[in-house]
Amino acid sequence: MTVQDIRSFNRFYTNVIGALDYGRHLYAPYTLTESRVLYELAHSPRTDAVDLRTELSLDSGYLSRILNKFEQDGLVERAPSEQDPRRRRITLTARGRDAADLLDERARETVGALLASVAPDDRQRLAEAMRTVRTILGDDRVPRHEDVVLREPGPGDLGWIVQRNAARYAAEFGWNTDYEGLVARIVADFAEDHDPHLERVWIAELDGRPVGCVMCVRDDAPGTARLRLLLVEPDARGLRIGDRLVEAVIGFARGVGYRELVLWTNDVLAAARRIYQRHGFVLVSEKPHRSFGVDLLGQDWRLDLHGASE
Repeated sequence: MTVQDIRSFNRFYTNVIGALDYGRHLYAPYTLTESRVLYELAHSPRTDAVDLRTELSLDSGYLSRILNKFEQDGLVERAPSEQDPRRRRITLTARGRDAADLLDERARETVGALLASVAPDDRQRLAEAMRTVRTILGDDRVPRHEDVVLREPGPGDLGWIVQRNAARYAAEFGWNTDYEGLVARIVADFAEDHDPHLERVWIAELDGRPVGCVMCVRDDAPGTARLRLLLVEPDARGLRIGDRLVEAVIGFARGVGYRELVLWTNDVLAAARRIYQRHGFVLVSEKPHRSFGVDLLGQDWRLDLHGASE
């Protein structure tokens, strides 16, 4: 490989993602760098100006000009940091969050259109090639829980939920394809008919790839929501992703007015059960059953959303 090879690839990829005219590429009044700042503010808890500059590798003067522009446009507010008054904490206003959401939606549409042009048989090769580039040229930094983003599902994510649940439970517990069928039905029911005001799916994303998921759907009992399909990939465990996903479900369910949250699991899923217990779920019943090709002890858990600490 030569320097020219890398420069040629850079020119090609810059054109693919529209980096030279990012705002026009997304029909938005922001440059690529401005969009990155908005994205970071919307998805990262590290909102001090110093942290932003470090995370995005920006010159302090350049970042300051961007933040000044955002403040003039009513997108951000600046105040002394609670941890260190010498630092400046940056937070998005409601208008700023709307702008970030719009950018995120348009970026997903653009990437979705790009992915749609790739033959299905080539998509796995493309994903592996991208991971290879990141692995070879990356700094091998150990992921932190702050690096994980919880987001709504995009194109292909619901299929990912089915595939990863089937693969993980087969590998870890020996469950057969009956479980894949169950997950496929749950996901299909959500995709075909759900109330976005009362039901939701979260995808946990790390370094641009999904590493976890959970669902909140209506239960048959009035005023009751059901937590379903909590999953965290093995190589992403230890980053509190499971806790954050469960916290997201609890906060959402309480916020839209559900009175209680229920779930069904099995006693072999010890790590998941510990998460539920940490967040106040109470075991209400157990029943042995044979499902997915193995003997299991099914468990029903319940959380009183009015009694749970907010």
